[in-house]
Amino acid sequence: MATRIRQKAEKRASKVKKPYAIAKYIRMSSSKVSPILDLVRGKKAEEAVAILESMPNKGAFESLKVLKSAIANAENNMGKNVDTLFVSEAYATSGPQFKRLSCRAKGSGNVIQKKTTHITIVLDEVVGG
Repeated sequence: MATRIRQKAEKRASKVKKPYAIAKYIRMSSSKVSPILDLVRGKKAEEAVAILESMPNKGAFESLKVLKSAIANAENNMGKNVDTLFVSEAYATSGPQFKRLSCRAKGSGNVIQKKTTHITIVLDEVVGG
């Protein structure tokens, strides 16, 4: 039994760590954030920041905060150079939904679903660049 635990620990330690940032429970639908993240996926970090700053959407504002946090994590925690970073993964997953009841005619009601999303951005270094 201890061998399996040791093997798992070695596997975890051998994984390549990439700088990332996650924003959870953002009060917005993930379907509104996903097209914005599609624009920055694969771009250099500085270029992605410029793209998100020029967009007027709320989803772009939230994604920009996550991207800046990932860049800061790469710089401060991992000692990586900002010029060599690019966005390797960017995705939005749906979080829990808040359900509210809206009163309607004849004693009935409609359910209003207030959706939330989790935004994840993973950076990586350009190889040979």
